[in-house]
Amino acid sequence: MLNSLPPVTRALIAVNILMFVAEHLLGDNLTLRLALWPLQSAPLSDSLMSFQPWQLLTYGFLHGSLWHLFFNMFALYMFGGQLEMLWGPKRYLNLYLASVIVAGLAQLLVAGITSAAPYPTIGASGGVFGLLLAYAMYFPHRTILLLIPPIPMPAWLFVTLYGLLELYLGATGSEPGVAHFAHLGGMVGAWLLIQYWRGRPPFRRR
Repeated sequence: MLNSLPPVTRALIAVNILMFVAEHLLGDNLTLRLALWPLQSAPLSDSLMSFQPWQLLTYGFLHGSLWHLFFNMFALYMFGGQLEMLWGPKRYLNLYLASVIVAGLAQLLVAGITSAAPYPTIGASGGVFGLLLAYAMYFPHRTILLLIPPIPMPAWLFVTLYGLLELYLGATGSEPGVAHFAHLGGMVGAWLLIQYWRGRPPFRRR
């Protein structure tokens, strides 16, 4: 199945799977160093809980459970390959990584505002949500079939409803332990980069 995917999408899935295996082989030490910690967390000299700049990228390749990994990789498989074939590997990878980084920045901002107890953020969801937003922008009328419940809908509607749900859950705190604003940050990162490519606001026409 992976052999049918373009190279960057295939590599991203492979790296995420390998990192998941490494997490289980190396234990918490890997997660503590590579997960995204809030800016106000303790320094590494006293504790392993500390923000480091590289975490804005590395957190996006860690997952807390097999189901967490499966759903993110399934979405990457479903949407990533088509976008990579549309843009080419370089532009596709740039958008994915930009979504991961902006999602991480959004999570840091929310954690700083709420002053909640420091906890690590992990998962490829920021990059995945960026791909979802991009897919809806480039293929708005393609049909997406939900798994539960199995309801078909156009991509633009699916992503709009999903984004509104994430905003609601994040604002109300109805689903604690999930970085809803990081998901939205991934969408924002993808949208900004696409607008830059297109020369549209908030960027000048190139």
